[in-house]
Amino acid sequence: MGVAKYWLRPFLIFMPEENWLEVSLIVDGEMAEAVSDILTRYVTGGVVIESTQITKQINGQGRVTGPLRVCGYLPVDENLEDTKQSLLEGLWHLGQIRDMPPVMFEPVADVDWTEIWKQHFHPVPIGKRLLIGPTWIDFDSEARLVIKIDPGMAFGTGTHPTTQLCLEILEDLLLDRGERTQDNLNAMIDIGCGSGILGIAAVKLGVGRVLGVDHDGDAIAAARQNGAINGVGEKIEFYTGSLAEIKAGTYSIQSAPLVVVNILAPVIVKMLEAGISGLVEPRGFLVLSGILEEQIGEVEDAVQRSRMRIKDIHQSEDWQALLIEKSAL
Repeated sequence: MGVAKYWLRPFLIFMPEENWLEVSLIVDGEMAEAVSDILTRYVTGGVVIESTQITKQINGQGRVTGPLRVCGYLPVDENLEDTKQSLLEGLWHLGQIRDMPPVMFEPVADVDWTEIWKQHFHPVPIGKRLLIGPTWIDFDSEARLVIKIDPGMAFGTGTHPTTQLCLEILEDLLLDRGERTQDNLNAMIDIGCGSGILGIAAVKLGVGRVLGVDHDGDAIAAARQNGAINGVGEKIEFYTGSLAEIKAGTYSIQSAPLVVVNILAPVIVKMLEAGISGLVEPRGFLVLSGILEEQIGEVEDAVQRSRMRIKDIHQSEDWQALLIEKSAL
């Protein structure tokens, strides 16, 4: 057992010499990012997502299990009570969507946080061949393909079930096809690319070219940085945009044998109605993730109206992801 920490915002290397109030909540994986988004509006320096349990593997690496602890730090100053109230109001509104755990506040003294959390961070293995790890660790792994994503990235670090489902599907799909990958699945489009983790994984698994788009310009900047860090930047194009821009021919890739969308079910349904199937080449695949179990029927109906076939359904906790195949014309 142990603790692994994942930063959602870069934390200050040396925080000012003052006292701090730690705010934390223990939530499951699907709530961690929503809670962290609220905390980032009010805390100073950064938000941490840390596992409450780590199960050691035979190779000495750790696998995240159990609920996650989301925490950040408020400076103890004249604005503290107002900040606390605003933060609690934000969490209250989130609680109207889903039951929230109690919020915990604990005073802490100033310390050098960066060295502490680096000591406890563990790389995260995904599927059979992928490994997500930070840039400050030198990996020497022949068994796994390493994707370096610092926990400071706020746009997807591989810890959320929806991202893990996508990574596992990509791994199964690309590795199972062996040498045929280079011929049949030589390009991918990632809509809502976030940190770029899915495109980076695809290239490392054998895809030759990737287009990643996201409406958030900060996410695109992070994705480009991550592509360079992982040595695959020349094979991936990251741009601010979405489905409409791709269909309009704005980018060099207008269609691909592999298209991935990891967003939310209502947005996925709208994209299916807007003709995302036209981006998928004949005999290609569409991966849809970000779908809660109770939303799967609506997405399945939209897929059928798009005249594509659901090949497989993957599930993790309350989340589901679809592997969809497009028939030959």
